[in-house]
Amino acid sequence: MEAKSGTVPKKEPANISRKSVDESTVGRQRDNARMFDRIAHRYDFLNRLLSLRCDVTWRRRMAECLPAARNLHVLDVATGTADSLVSLVQHCDRIEVGVGLDMAEQMLMLGRSKLADSGQDACLSLVRADGAAMPFEDGSFDVVTIAFGIRNFADTVGGLREFHRVLKPGGRLLVLEFSLPTNSFLRRCYLAYFRYIMPLIGRLLSGDAGAYRYLNRSVENFRYGSEFCELIAAAGFAEVHAHPLTLGVATIYQGQKEPASGDSHLNTEVDGAH
Repeated sequence: MEAKSGTVPKKEPANISRKSVDESTVGRQRDNARMFDRIAHRYDFLNRLLSLRCDVTWRRRMAECLPAARNLHVLDVATGTADSLVSLVQHCDRIEVGVGLDMAEQMLMLGRSKLADSGQDACLSLVRADGAAMPFEDGSFDVVTIAFGIRNFADTVGGLREFHRVLKPGGRLLVLEFSLPTNSFLRRCYLAYFRYIMPLIGRLLSGDAGAYRYLNRSVENFRYGSEFCELIAAAGFAEVHAHPLTLGVATIYQGQKEPASGDSHLNTEVDGAH
């Protein structure tokens, strides 16, 4: 990895029981799902084009942050067309079961075709559900990942607590998300690209400029870096780190759910993450 922030001190454990989701939150999640369904047919192509294929490298880096244990059960939240899920399996042979979850049905339809084409549909599956209230038992997964999706949660800490709930004791959270470069010149160029060029390209190629204006607004409003690390810690995670990528354009955040009392956790190592 290019850089690594200091560890964020763990805060008092948050209440991680399944929370109710209010109607306004559900409405926003559904609106987001409809927006992504509208651009599903061009989503992967535009991701590659607008990121200059950096998104492929970033997802590979996220796979390198997976625990060193074998027979991993992995949940990818906001999986969309299953790009991250497929990438994780392609770059890590230790995944036994992978589940992708999303609310956008058109995205999931493309994802199912992708899984079948990749020959990975035997160990991978996709579920339509809300990431803020997931249909899984407590402690179901070794790893929870989410790529470019946490910005879309109406209640960020609530979503992180839900991820914490479905992780096994000692499980790992990996969040890949856009951030802003610290260099002032690069930051201005980056914001100009996000504000003016990306919506124009998005409108021309997907027919939906609104979705890419939303992307710009959500990136600029997102609490990235140390502030987001603090939110992860507030949700009950320990050993929280940020790994900036590509001059700070994106960041991988990592946190651990504490192991059960007396357990030695086999997921403390990573395979080539740094």
